[in-house]
Amino acid sequence: MQSIKNFFDEYLSNFYIPKSLHVSNVFEIIILAVLIYEFIAWVKTTRAFTLLKGIIVLLIFWLLAYIFNFTTILWLGGKIINFAIIALVVIFQPELRKALEQLGQKRFFSKILPFAEKKDKGERFSDKTVNELVKTCFELSKTKTGALIVIEQEILLTDYEKTGIPIDAVISSQLLINIFEHNTPLHDGAVIIRGDRIVAATCYLPLSDNMSISKELGTRHRAALGISEVTDTMTLVVSEETGGVSIAIAGELFRNIDADYLKSKLTFLQKKTIDVTRYKLWRKGGSKK
Repeated sequence: MQSIKNFFDEYLSNFYIPKSLHVSNVFEIIILAVLIYEFIAWVKTTRAFTLLKGIIVLLIFWLLAYIFNFTTILWLGGKIINFAIIALVVIFQPELRKALEQLGQKRFFSKILPFAEKKDKGERFSDKTVNELVKTCFELSKTKTGALIVIEQEILLTDYEKTGIPIDAVISSQLLINIFEHNTPLHDGAVIIRGDRIVAATCYLPLSDNMSISKELGTRHRAALGISEVTDTMTLVVSEETGGVSIAIAGELFRNIDADYLKSKLTFLQKKTIDVTRYKLWRKGGSKK
């Protein structure tokens, strides 16, 4: 306990508390608060958020080691800190590049000032989109036409979107069925859904390397599982061999579901973000096969 007291005495004594507050100080605090908020909001929409949480855990562990004077751990930490900084730059290179690109975009200031263009998003997508997606899956199921539809949540799928062909069209079952029709230019690959719009088709997704996956599942199902393992997406799959409809989320595949089950899960996603770390609560009443 004495070491903890000494730690806080040492560092709290270094805090500078100004005797008077000027207008410039207020603006400085507001600017810093907005920048920090925007940084956190931006990180949450990228794959770097999971890595950032791991780094925070390591920092807390290092802080505890300092408080309790674990000299060996502190020595090791001091030796690897320089390499860790370089490693972080390499790991976050794609995200850092995107952030720098956004600095040159005209929309940057409208994003950094929340009151500039604030809209109440409400639902993630409309009831019409739910019905169109359900209709698409089971119309394709009847003809055993394979399909792969990825629904974006909080983590943006920009990297995967760039691998495909831009569509940017309102969701309709007719358009989706036409995209996945055999022998058409867009039928191969995945369709990415953002809100009420189809943003891209023929997108490439990472394949799952999970060795426990059933051997009867093909590339389409492995791609659905793969994207669900690295993002918070919900992916709809129609089997070309059996016509069965499946859902992939958080590395789990729910196979051979019916229209009512699919509609209930899409409606849930419409109202609320699915926390993939607690998806077992969400899947209550579902069947994993």
